[in-house]
Amino acid sequence: MASLSAFQASKIVIDGSIMEGGGQILRIASALSCLTCQPIMVQNIRAGRSNPGLRPQHLSGLQLVSDLCKGELLGGAVKSSEITFIPSTIQSGRFIADTKTAGSVVLLMQVSLPCMLFASGPTQVTLKGGTNADMAPQIDFTTMVLQPILERFGVSFECDIKRRGYFPKGGGEIQVRTVPVKQLKAVDMTDRGDLVKIHGRAFVAGVLPIKIAQGMANTATSILKQRYPDIPIHIKAVQEASAIGNGCGITVVAETSSSCRLAGSALGKRGVPAENVGKEAAQMLLNNLEHGGCVDEYLQDQLIIFMALAEGTSRVLAGPLTLHTKTAIHIAKKLTQATFKVINDGSETSVIECEGIGLQR
Repeated sequence: MASLSAFQASKIVIDGSIMEGGGQILRIASALSCLTCQPIMVQNIRAGRSNPGLRPQHLSGLQLVSDLCKGELLGGAVKSSEITFIPSTIQSGRFIADTKTAGSVVLLMQVSLPCMLFASGPTQVTLKGGTNADMAPQIDFTTMVLQPILERFGVSFECDIKRRGYFPKGGGEIQVRTVPVKQLKAVDMTDRGDLVKIHGRAFVAGVLPIKIAQGMANTATSILKQRYPDIPIHIKAVQEASAIGNGCGITVVAETSSSCRLAGSALGKRGVPAENVGKEAAQMLLNNLEHGGCVDEYLQDQLIIFMALAEGTSRVLAGPLTLHTKTAIHIAKKLTQATFKVINDGSETSVIECEGIGLQR
């Protein structure tokens, strides 16, 4: 077992352009730096992207982690291609992070939640930006899929959606509250079980009419019913009461007899019929169910940091490994003593096996 004081404070250099080459490297590296008390230097930040360097939402996440552990962030400026982060002791209390754009609050939550779990006491973060943003999980995925799965690790948190916010203004706000854990538990998610139900949520906000949400929900239901005629399917169509800007989208979730959850989601765009949005989400869910894994393509990489921190051996049956997952494993191995093994028998599924470090508060 490892404790927070068991790690030597020697700076670890990370190439921010490798593999996925985006903000995910910053999120995982800074969170694990905070948790293991190891200073890091990240170079070549997002070097291969059309707008390289730190963007406002990446900087907001780094500053939030720095606040959580009273750390020191060097090079913290928009467009910076290199940062050094020197962590200290994780604090409890109340913290705020605001992207001041439509940058995803879910990605801010990704970087801060693991740190909050090992704080000295109850902790709350208020996160402001986009709640349903492109190139990031929707907040509905977090509450409907990630949250119940993390309970298997012994993680308990509340996520209160105060206000939805959409591109281009953002303006959304969520509050995340945690109580500290002593240690995370390893998980075994290798039995998918049988599909028992599908549920979901189609929403519209602002001036958009409820019939758009109904169109998304009806189309997704029809497509899913064709494939699973005997499975109960219920997708709610809702008009958001509190939101900044106009937005619409849908998240559909399949639950199995072994409590696995897999999802498909899509956001509406100007000029795209509601039926096409519903079809995209339904097809994504069908694709995730087809490979036979216990997690979908968007959950697999989010579990890596929790597997690395847990006590014991975690095993997760996944579909084809995404580049995000491979990147998460690479960074977790670089910053912890966790060992990972990917077992593939030639099929579309792989078992991700991890001997975690058993981090203790």
